[in-house]
Amino acid sequence: MDFDRGRLAWWAGAAVLGGVLAFTVYSFLGTFVLGIFIYYATRPVYRRLERWIPRPTIRAVVALVTLALPAMLVVAYTTAVGLQELERFVDAQNVDLGHVETLLDPYLDVSTIVQDPQAFLNQPSVQEALASTASNALQYVGFLGTLFVHLFAVVIVAFYLLRDDHRLGGWFQRRFTDGSGVAEAYARAVDRDLSTVFFGNIVFAFATGVIAAVSYGTLDALSPAGIAIPYPVLFGLITGIASLVPVVGIKLVWMPLAGWLAFVAFQSGTGYGFVAVFVAVAAVVVDFIPDLLLRPYVSGRDIHLGLVILSYVFGPLLWGWYGLFLGPLALVFVVHFARLVLPELLAGEEISPEALGGDVLTADEGEQTHVSEFESEGEAEES
Repeated sequence: MDFDRGRLAWWAGAAVLGGVLAFTVYSFLGTFVLGIFIYYATRPVYRRLERWIPRPTIRAVVALVTLALPAMLVVAYTTAVGLQELERFVDAQNVDLGHVETLLDPYLDVSTIVQDPQAFLNQPSVQEALASTASNALQYVGFLGTLFVHLFAVVIVAFYLLRDDHRLGGWFQRRFTDGSGVAEAYARAVDRDLSTVFFGNIVFAFATGVIAAVSYGTLDALSPAGIAIPYPVLFGLITGIASLVPVVGIKLVWMPLAGWLAFVAFQSGTGYGFVAVFVAVAAVVVDFIPDLLLRPYVSGRDIHLGLVILSYVFGPLLWGWYGLFLGPLALVFVVHFARLVLPELLAGEEISPEALGGDVLTADEGEQTHVSEFESEGEAEES
């Protein structure tokens, strides 16, 4: 049997290069997945800036610098303080969290880099407060350096996806689109639901958690003697997680917390006004306003919310912190493949776009603009 040695050599080179690429992505899987999440989280803002900032490069920088970076820093700081409060709660109550505690243990010591806000404010002077924070940070210089490299890589991944997604889409269409348009329909369905899952659900949960943590922490700092909000930042983060629960949402957290504060006020005979203020802030600032401004982006999902919640739960347990983003990513790919492609594969029939459903092929006006004009936008950027 004759072999084309030149072709065989090229296939061997392709295998080696593919293995190197796969190993690189696997080694920095969390960085790449977080970069994809930042891309989907900032893409709606990036596209809305098009009418004011025509150049894609400047538009991507503005979207990342003004939205993504501050949000990442605020979420990271809030999460670090929440981990400190969780550690204090576990030590005080002698609670055994089992596998969850094992999962969080590597991040508990690192969270001491940041100062608890109240401990920071209680320092006798600004110089001592800054010196205390700096001394904590110096203990983890190597970790902070690695963190900076990963953060830089996340921003680079998100930046080039924002700026060149039209080119990537065009390359995908030219290289992998079949005659019936099935690959394009499947890719569009995945892209749409990833935008919903990442921007709609996770960003909403993060935003709600940060708003709740800041609100609870501020109220706790202003609380009268004898009544205080226990672990305000931790309960704020739990409030953000509870926002994923349908119908009741964050009421699962702030209503029992309000009941506890009312019980404490009844026992001490004072603090009823503070309880009323807490209920008003929780109902309006934490519950109503985020639901009014951000919840519309969650509408229109095609994947069952129960599956999405399970992906948020099992993803971190399986892969670690980045499983929060990798779990939904894998879910979207699997669900659409099982729903749209697998039945035709099992039946032995030719897969056609009609089998995927007409709704999958329908993109909104903004998406159609970006897909149809990817060449012209690329030429404008090069010029």
